[in-house]
Amino acid sequence: MVIDIIGAGIGGLTTAIALEQKGFKTRIFEQAEKIKPVGAGIILANNAMQVYKKLDLNDTIKNNGNPISSLNITTPNLKLLSKVDLNYFEQKYEVKNIAIHRGILQQILIDQLKSSEIILNHKLKSVIKNGNELALSFENGKNYKSSTLIGADGINSVVRQQLFPKNKIRHANQSCWRGISDYNLPPDLRNELNEAWGKEGRFGFVQISEDKVYWYALKSFMKNKDELTFNNVKEAFYKFHPTIKDIICSTSMQHINKAEISDLKPTKIWYNKNVCLIGDAAHATTPNMGQGACQAIEDAFILSECLSKYEVNKAFNEFQKIRLPKAHQVVKISWIIGKIAHYSSPFLIKLRNTILRLTPSSVNKKQNESIFKLGNI
Repeated sequence: MVIDIIGAGIGGLTTAIALEQKGFKTRIFEQAEKIKPVGAGIILANNAMQVYKKLDLNDTIKNNGNPISSLNITTPNLKLLSKVDLNYFEQKYEVKNIAIHRGILQQILIDQLKSSEIILNHKLKSVIKNGNELALSFENGKNYKSSTLIGADGINSVVRQQLFPKNKIRHANQSCWRGISDYNLPPDLRNELNEAWGKEGRFGFVQISEDKVYWYALKSFMKNKDELTFNNVKEAFYKFHPTIKDIICSTSMQHINKAEISDLKPTKIWYNKNVCLIGDAAHATTPNMGQGACQAIEDAFILSECLSKYEVNKAFNEFQKIRLPKAHQVVKISWIIGKIAHYSSPFLIKLRNTILRLTPSSVNKKQNESIFKLGNI
């Protein structure tokens, strides 16, 4: 049996690796003409790194990224509001959180594939079910038949739109810039992620290699998503800490991309017989917990385990039962965090910051425990 995967992103590639190691043959259809080392950074949280440890990729990823042992929320001047110490989880699961360039991670995953075929320049146009067979049509005019299909094609998934039409993309009315800067953080900041919360916006940054910093900046908009351009990022964050301003100024325009923040309103159906959705195609989340790619990586591991134990329809059903509650929890909490982080009222900002300061570390630890624990088959 050949399992077809739509999308060669982090989720699709990890799924192919996991399936290969279970003895399955896969084909991956990717819309890009070339696999290029593009994109910004990515933080692989403890749960994702547990999966990569099981797939024998932990050391390679660790050697190409930067370990992160603390997650901090701060004021615009980098005064600490809340801290999650990750040392407990590092010791418990014997892996670290790793910040890495997304393009480097993608290449590591591609290099790990042994038998899977990556078919480039194939943007899915339509998928039609004919009994137990699927007809895949691509915009380049090519057609393929498939017996088992995994949709890993992102929040705008063609597979989901055509076979699971009852879904809704929610817009957070926030713009996000992501950039890679040629910059070295001070030693005390090199192994932590800092996210500075201000009024209607925030700025996060983390070292991803010896001389590269990944940063992201989010700002609310009222009506027009195009009203915020990079030309006013400096203006939007000019009152923030000097380190933040230095990071922005040391970034070349070609190393910055911008996107509107959206998620997928939670849906209860991820599969239909021999078709299954994973990652953002199934449960796209806002990036406020750093769990978007991590949840797709968990999907890959759990799905491969299910397919190795059950026939396809039962495997997809078991996968959905295991993964849906946690993925929806992430979507829900992340959406709430995004709203709280963008308060505009001085009173609410002061109240929010006070609550963050007074929240016991045990509460943060408990929340992350539920996120970092992998599901069981």
